[in-house]
Amino acid sequence: MLPDIRLAIVINPDLPLGLIANTAGTIAIGLGARFPALAGQQLIDSEGRTIDISSNMPVPMLQADADTIRSLLLKALPPQGERAVVAFPAFARSLHDYREYEATFPGRDLQMEAIDGLGIAGPSKWVKSLTGSLKLLR
Repeated sequence: MLPDIRLAIVINPDLPLGLIANTAGTIAIGLGARFPALAGQQLIDSEGRTIDISSNMPVPMLQADADTIRSLLLKALPPQGERAVVAFPAFARSLHDYREYEATFPGRDLQMEAIDGLGIAGPSKWVKSLTGSLKLLR
């Protein structure tokens, strides 16, 4: 993993709270899968209880509407080098089996899809260039 890495998750704030949480959680899993060193450690407390860490760096939660998120996604692709781009297209919510999603995805054009959320990880300068003007999700 890069020594100069930054993360950001961008969510559509118009989603209901439960969908915001679900979108953020699934994107975070994707980022962690791409870069296991983000959280692949354990800590032990003074009584010997061990936990898996959640993240070893900040994960800003930003907001943007679906059109802006789609635009960010298209600018971020294709990821080059040590970068991750994790998208959550809105159509995925109607599919309840990953195999359906996997089979449906190749027939979709991301430029035409609503994107509920996007996670990116990579060099700080790259992440900042994509997300620097976005507000925190509140």
